[in-house]
Amino acid sequence: MAKVAFIGLGVMGFPMAGHLAAGGHDVTVYNRTRARAQAWLAQHRGRSAATPAEAAVGAEFVFTCIGNDNDLYQVILEEGGLLSGMAPGSILIDHTTASAEAARTIHAAAKERGVFFLDAPVSGGQAGAENGKLTVMAGGDEAAHARAQSVMALYARAVTYMGPSGSGQLTKMVNQICIAGLVQALSEGIAFAENAGLDAALVVDVISKGAAQSWQMENRGKSMIERKFDFGFAVDLMRKDLGICLAEAQRNGSDLPVTRLTDQFYGEVQQAGGNRYDTSSLITRLGKK
Repeated sequence: MAKVAFIGLGVMGFPMAGHLAAGGHDVTVYNRTRARAQAWLAQHRGRSAATPAEAAVGAEFVFTCIGNDNDLYQVILEEGGLLSGMAPGSILIDHTTASAEAARTIHAAAKERGVFFLDAPVSGGQAGAENGKLTVMAGGDEAAHARAQSVMALYARAVTYMGPSGSGQLTKMVNQICIAGLVQALSEGIAFAENAGLDAALVVDVISKGAAQSWQMENRGKSMIERKFDFGFAVDLMRKDLGICLAEAQRNGSDLPVTRLTDQFYGEVQQAGGNRYDTSSLITRLGKK
């Protein structure tokens, strides 16, 4: 078993760190809100640290799951950040959904200190984190990925190496692009069924057995019909992710018309007060006629 540190105990990081502790690892946690770290310690064996650097001292594997690029730069690169506490040969694994540019910047800074870095965003949402069924898509040092794969497997059903630094984040962008389009299409389909006088629940049950089937349909179709939107990944976070996708698309010359439009639709959900609704709340824009 290894000595590990986990930075960021949000809805994803809290259970992920818990799986590491349950797997027998020696876990030190850090969270900007100290009460959150104390809540974690009330449920799991481990210790908390006062700073990211303190958490990282002596750790073979250091995990981050925080907010955005700026948060990463602060927690990892600034004075008192993780790299100042990490030893050469240790591995920094970032599960934040961030830009590929941030991943490459951190990779270069880590390399200067002899630290390995993996950009390893996840998919599967809060339920996936709690049940240990996340999908991890990793970029960076392949040898480091091989060393860390069995540790990440404690909270993931799939841990896949995607290529050099930034590849994990680019793969996650593809994931979010696909989700956005699927949720909008499902919203339109359900609203159409309702306006046509059909039993929307029966419609979703029938078509989920055919070519229209998707994870979103299986896991969000019923709750969308019931207009319940408290099942995980928030609209605010999706808009952050889609902003990253659209910025990267501008850099690499990709045209994302559906993603761009769906991002605008999520903006309308925010304006209506749905910032913390889950992403299936796109259907609130359509309504029943």
